[in-house]
Amino acid sequence: MKVRTYAIVFLSVLALAGCRNRNKEAVPEPEPELPAIGFFQDRFIADTTTVHDSENITSLFHRLGVPGDSPYRLVSLCDTIFDVRKLRAGKQVVAYYPDSARTAPEYIVYVNDRVRSTVFQCRDSLAIWIYDKPVKTERKILDVTIHSSLWSDLAHAGYPAMLIASLESIFEWTVNFFGLQEGDRFRAIYDQKSVDGEPFEISMVHFGLYDSGSTRKAAIRFDQGDGGNKYWDENGESMKKAFLKAPLQFSRISSRFSYARKHPVTGKVRPHTAVDYAAPTGTPVRALGDGTVTLCGWDPTGGGNRIRIKHAGGYETCYMHLSKFGSGIRSGVRVAQGQVIGYVGATGTATGPHLDFRVWKNGTPVDPLKIISPPAEPLKDENLDSLKVLYGKYMEELG
Repeated sequence: MKVRTYAIVFLSVLALAGCRNRNKEAVPEPEPELPAIGFFQDRFIADTTTVHDSENITSLFHRLGVPGDSPYRLVSLCDTIFDVRKLRAGKQVVAYYPDSARTAPEYIVYVNDRVRSTVFQCRDSLAIWIYDKPVKTERKILDVTIHSSLWSDLAHAGYPAMLIASLESIFEWTVNFFGLQEGDRFRAIYDQKSVDGEPFEISMVHFGLYDSGSTRKAAIRFDQGDGGNKYWDENGESMKKAFLKAPLQFSRISSRFSYARKHPVTGKVRPHTAVDYAAPTGTPVRALGDGTVTLCGWDPTGGGNRIRIKHAGGYETCYMHLSKFGSGIRSGVRVAQGQVIGYVGATGTATGPHLDFRVWKNGTPVDPLKIISPPAEPLKDENLDSLKVLYGKYMEELG
């Protein structure tokens, strides 16, 4: 009797366990959380292409296989989400197909830029939305010593090339980037934005420091809230000056100011009261400072296309061998410091593309590399103590 009772209990336990297992199996697995882009990319076959020349958004959709009148209905949904007029040839587009037949895409992703994409849901309920990749902002420190050039030394040290533009925009009034010497040192504290692990923007340089022998130049970012200058030295003097250090970026000096130079074309020894900057044809040339164009046209003495500008304080500048003039540049117009006035070329008597750049002070030629430019208006007195505190903080952070 007891054996039978034990058997019944044992069978009941097995049956109960079986029921529990069956119930457990019946519970469906929870659906994984939808990724930020709005669909599971790994569930589709992705085809990457680019927008063709003269292609509009409806013809792009047709080419990728969006069926029926869906391309037109998708366009009607764009509204404020996506401006169809801004579709650009060469931009990357990724179509996601449900199978290898690739007949009709479920989704199309138009890559607006490194961060933003526009997602088109192409089947069932049509829809459009914006997807922004997560952006990581990091505070970074630059420390590089010059051995060959700022560009190559930054690249060799693993810094992004875009950092050069940021440094030049800050120090372009005070540092001659064409005259850097081996052993010169740049340090900076900056914010870098990255997406997918790749830097794409230097969002802010908080502090910069340039050392060259016994010379030190600091640049502190301090916004007075007046819409004016943002960078100052430790004494509150503006980093911005009346003249830029050079009229173009990313080039090299091929010939310096001299009163006895052998001309590369004629072979004659004569004064060369200019600095020649070798640069590719089409490199933008900037006005050294605010002023009025007094000459804009052909120079019959060999200078080719040339521009001459009159500045305050008795200064004049001249830009020669230009391939073409900037938009709206002509005699009599006012130009602003840094404005593009022309482009590097080899017009006139020239062996190759370069800019022949000249400066006069009260009619006398001066070496463009030796101009001492007066600063703009200094920092307001009430902000000087705060600036000095910042300077001390940044110097401590650099170590």
